[in-house]
Amino acid sequence: MTARKGKGLRRKSRDKLSLHIREHGKIKIRKILQEFNINDRVVIKIDPSYNRTMPHPKYHGMIGIILGKRGSCYEVLVNDKGKEKIIIVHPAHLEKFKEQVSPAQAS
Repeated sequence: MTARKGKGLRRKSRDKLSLHIREHGKIKIRKILQEFNINDRVVIKIDPSYNRTMPHPKYHGMIGIILGKRGSCYEVLVNDKGKEKIIIVHPAHLEKFKEQVSPAQAS
């Protein structure tokens, strides 16, 4: 008989959900307490050292819009292959989206 295949949360995403050696340790308190306004654009960047309300790994790197706050978490509207979905994410897994300005547009 063969061994059963594991179906854990980090299956097939162990590299995506791992930190570099310099990023190990406690999570920064400012990352947990950061605040966003409604209609802010954010990037979902999963922090594997903080497991509370961690979104599914397929949403890692997606850009979404803050719809509102639910408890200590935020409701984020994400476009998932043509379908709009609302995900509840803790601020530890969110970053403000920084628009990339090309040199041609700057001048």
